[in-house]
Amino acid sequence: MSKLRVGVLFGGRSGEHEVSLLSAASVLKAIDPKKYQVIPIGITREGRWVTATDAERLLAGESLHPRQLRAGDPDVTAPAAVLARGEAIIVPPVPSKNRTGSLVPFETHGNQAHQALNVDVIFPVLHGTFGEDGTIQGLFELAGIAYVGSGVLGSATGMDKDVMKRLFASAKLPITKHVTFLRGEWEAGSKKIISRVEAALKYPVFVKPANLGSSVGISKAHDRRELTPAIEMAASFDRKIVVEQGVGGKRGKARELEVAVLGNDNPEASVVGEVVPIKEFYDYEAKYLSEGSDLIIPAKLTRQQTRQVQQMAIAAFKACDCSGLARVDFLLDPGKTGRIYLNEINTLPGFTAISMYPKLWEASGVKYAELIDRLIQLALERRVEKDRTQYSR
Repeated sequence: MSKLRVGVLFGGRSGEHEVSLLSAASVLKAIDPKKYQVIPIGITREGRWVTATDAERLLAGESLHPRQLRAGDPDVTAPAAVLARGEAIIVPPVPSKNRTGSLVPFETHGNQAHQALNVDVIFPVLHGTFGEDGTIQGLFELAGIAYVGSGVLGSATGMDKDVMKRLFASAKLPITKHVTFLRGEWEAGSKKIISRVEAALKYPVFVKPANLGSSVGISKAHDRRELTPAIEMAASFDRKIVVEQGVGGKRGKARELEVAVLGNDNPEASVVGEVVPIKEFYDYEAKYLSEGSDLIIPAKLTRQQTRQVQQMAIAAFKACDCSGLARVDFLLDPGKTGRIYLNEINTLPGFTAISMYPKLWEASGVKYAELIDRLIQLALERRVEKDRTQYSR
């Protein structure tokens, strides 16, 4: 019996490029070679695709930049130099008519003529823009390939913090007060936007680009003086900006809770974890560059709080029409009310062996290699369900 062919796709054009390399390195190290024929596929920062040989060189080379991300395994994490050079290029695929799906180049380059990457399933380990926002998922749908994670709609809604909050509100899930505006509105009248924010919210506030992950571009503004540069930074990353009311206000920092969700139509929730960041909040540097942040699994909550958070995580997963996997983040008010707010959902969370998503499932009894197996099976199940749909009369 032939092995299942799994394409592990990583890199990409987003600001989370390095995080993607770390996640992919962990997946490639843990995936069972007895079960799967693994094809590494890299995407450069410029959006060019590199074939398996150079993808392997990327992941098997020397260390990253001297300011190396701490979340990866140094033995299997490699430099971005090969991707930067963009050797052995293939171009994005066109739809395939075979039953398993394949990535077929639009063009051919030299001795790559007529080559195709035939796979049974794609495991995208792409974080952020162009990786978990529905764009690459649309490509897989056109090609008729099974893939791990949410579809076009779930990925797009999970990426856009404004649309996400609208869906949460529609599902009657508790969210923080917030204000959304466009970069063009800010540039046309910053004073009007500041007045609008201050009329709706109290300091401190969090300023976020609507469509990025790993806390890239997020700032905490304690007053008007800090608000303007925070908005300017967020606007450099996205055309849509979300400003949120800080939970806990000036009384103290909110507790940051996280739950991992796994499944398709009948998802399951993991135990609840808590992040205690070394910095004022769990930003990109606290996640990947600085030592000292604590991950507490399971979080110290009452049974009722644990059950509530798990139920809210599944409800959020369904509200955004997600599938496969997602990490759902919450904020617990440190005050007497102890109110729990749904913060956001992440449809392709960090996936190194020591990232929060795999650690939450390990604490729930699902080991890392088994988790990879489950996700691949869920991808195949979803493709079978998709193929039941009729598209013509």
